[in-house]
Amino acid sequence: MANILIFTETSKESVKSVTLEILGKLKGHSLDVACFTELSETALSDLKKFGAKNIFKLNATGIEKYSPEGHANALKEFIKTKSYDYVFSGATSLTKDLLPRVSVSLDTGMISDVVEVNFEGDVFKGKRPLFAGKCLATVEFTGAKPGFVTIRPNALGLSDSTSAGEAKLEQVSVNKGEVKAEVKEVIKGKSEKLDLTEASIIVSGGRAMKNSENFKVLQELAEVIGATVGASRAAVDSGYADPSMQVGQTGKTVSPSLYIACGISGAIQHLAGMRTSKIIVAINTDPEAPIFSKADYGIVGDLFKVVPALVKEFKKLLNK
Repeated sequence: MANILIFTETSKESVKSVTLEILGKLKGHSLDVACFTELSETALSDLKKFGAKNIFKLNATGIEKYSPEGHANALKEFIKTKSYDYVFSGATSLTKDLLPRVSVSLDTGMISDVVEVNFEGDVFKGKRPLFAGKCLATVEFTGAKPGFVTIRPNALGLSDSTSAGEAKLEQVSVNKGEVKAEVKEVIKGKSEKLDLTEASIIVSGGRAMKNSENFKVLQELAEVIGATVGASRAAVDSGYADPSMQVGQTGKTVSPSLYIACGISGAIQHLAGMRTSKIIVAINTDPEAPIFSKADYGIVGDLFKVVPALVKEFKKLLNK
């Protein structure tokens, strides 16, 4: 049994779902959770249900806003007081910046963007994509502990929760040390939708959308099925969609349960960012479009006719 720390972030009233994916997958090991943000009763309840042994809220003066140096120093200080074999977290924008700093400062190794997790006893052996997702490499640690691992959101899937444990929230004082750069203000995006990397359903549009106004067609479908809207690089470069919506090798890498590609040909750069989706549905007028070679289901047709038809049928099915 390995001693594992899971670093988590919060999303509204709960922890990010990738934290619960990790807890469920690592069931059977000793699992602690640490965070810098306040945890609601809902978040605490979820962590207990999924097997957290101890829950730590790390406190330091001026830690409210994310500071790369400050958070890295504080997390490092906390980890050094424990004897963890591994530190896990979701592969989010924040942890992609934070955890490599902590790993380097502790002179240990890091494995990022893992999509499969296996243990042989207390030895971690995972898998991560290489060469734009064309193959999977089996990876493990050979150096000092703790090893740092980030998990691609939605890759592991949510397992059934266990009965609520007795884990209690413990307040821990840490020191953020000397900080040379201070974050003065954080401006959040206007969208209330779930970030693409965390969404379980994504509806994406390509150059065939023709203009930004036509994305309303996809937004209507997304509203009905609870999806987040994405876009290909061609659509973003054409000015049809915001860069934050871009899926692909030069955009965001996603792994949703369902990915609906509308008017996207399937260039290798786009496939690299979504090929690990559980189910792929492609809508395109070109029956020879490369996207169909990766799709589980394909519809050859005009997206401006097909998508409204899907909206109509989903509304019937979901009683909306």
